[in-house]
Amino acid sequence: MNTEPSVAELTAAFARLQSTVLSQESATSAVHQLAQVAQGLIDSAAGAGVSLQGEDGRKTTTAATDRVVEDADDLQYELGQGPCLSAWETVSPQRLEDTATDQRWPHWSAGALRLGVRSVLSTPLIFAGEPIGALKVYATTAEAFSADDERMLGLLAQAAATLFGAARAPKTSPQPDTALESALTDRREIDMATGVLMGRSGIDEESARTRLMDASRSQDRTLADIAHQVLEHDRTSKP
Repeated sequence: MNTEPSVAELTAAFARLQSTVLSQESATSAVHQLAQVAQGLIDSAAGAGVSLQGEDGRKTTTAATDRVVEDADDLQYELGQGPCLSAWETVSPQRLEDTATDQRWPHWSAGALRLGVRSVLSTPLIFAGEPIGALKVYATTAEAFSADDERMLGLLAQAAATLFGAARAPKTSPQPDTALESALTDRREIDMATGVLMGRSGIDEESARTRLMDASRSQDRTLADIAHQVLEHDRTSKP
């Protein structure tokens, strides 16, 4: 079982990213920094990458921590299938437990397995309600990523997308503190909703979080929206 990264670790990781963007370094440097931050934040990650839309309109890997990430991503673009593309297109996180057995993207999984990739976690980068890319981490072991890892990568992606999107907008100044505060507020609501489900259904924490994520995917809504809905229902149902 992975140990959930602390809020302090997330804050420190985001601070590294924030300093790169605010120092007005190139966009390429900032995106590479995001990949490195993601790999450092998720302990079991062997590599990380960021996919964005290129000038020609095609999805492309803008940053990768190693060649294996680049090769695994190139295979997705070539085949038109894979967890990163699905995260981008469905605007929902994708967790692949084992490329040796997962059949959602069979051709890509077979190729990734040959590259040594066994599990993947990918989450969309969303700005102003629109997906602008995807952030992903790879591992060389099966079942490397937990529900907590999925949640934490989503928080990093949420805050980073807000920071990048605001920095690119010509008349908008980036507000990194607000971005991270919003992400952490969402996290607190998700924690509270997890507790509500545990108490209501008599299930453990992992199962409760999985239930929230399943609802997020099936309803095509953010995890924060689902958590807020659970909390609102809990408040209104109390006498």
